[in-house]
Amino acid sequence: MEQEKDNFWLYIAGLIVVTVVLVLMLKSREMEVSGAGEAQQQIKAEVEKQIQKAK
Repeated sequence: MEQEKDNFWLYIAGLIVVTVVLVLMLKSREMEVSGAGEAQQQIKAEVEKQIQKAK
């Protein structure tokens, strides 16, 4: 019985880990498809330009 309980919590922990990994993978794919990476690069370039102007 005790071994059975240990396995139950291992299965639950494994399921949680797999779910988190899948969510992160899907989120990164969503960002890639939506072009958010490009937008982030553009914002970074604008900020760097403004910093250079301020100097």
